[in-house]
Amino acid sequence: METERKQERRHYVFRGEVQGVGFRYRMYYAARSCGLAGWVKNEWDGSVVAELEGEPRMIDEAVMQVAQGRFVDITDTEVRVIPLCGEHGFEIVG
Repeated sequence: METERKQERRHYVFRGEVQGVGFRYRMYYAARSCGLAGWVKNEWDGSVVAELEGEPRMIDEAVMQVAQGRFVDITDTEVRVIPLCGEHGFEIVG
C-alpha cells in the first residue's frame, strides 16, 4: 500500500525589511526548488503576502531559505493554514 504524502496550503504575511531586497525572487526560487505551488506578491503597506502549497516540511524549508537571505529582515510573520487549491507551479503575482 502506497502512503500519500501530507499536503498543506499556508497563507503568509511577512513584515519588516521585505520589499526592495529581492524577497519575492528568493521566495520564487526557494518554492520551486522545494517543489511547492503558490504565489507571492508585494502589498501596498510594505508587507509581502505568499501562499505556499506542498509538504509541510518543504514549506518550512522554503520560508527558512528566504528568511536567511541577505538584506531580508522579517520582524513579524502571520501564518494560517487554508484549504488546498491543487494548483501547480509558483509565480510572482505583484
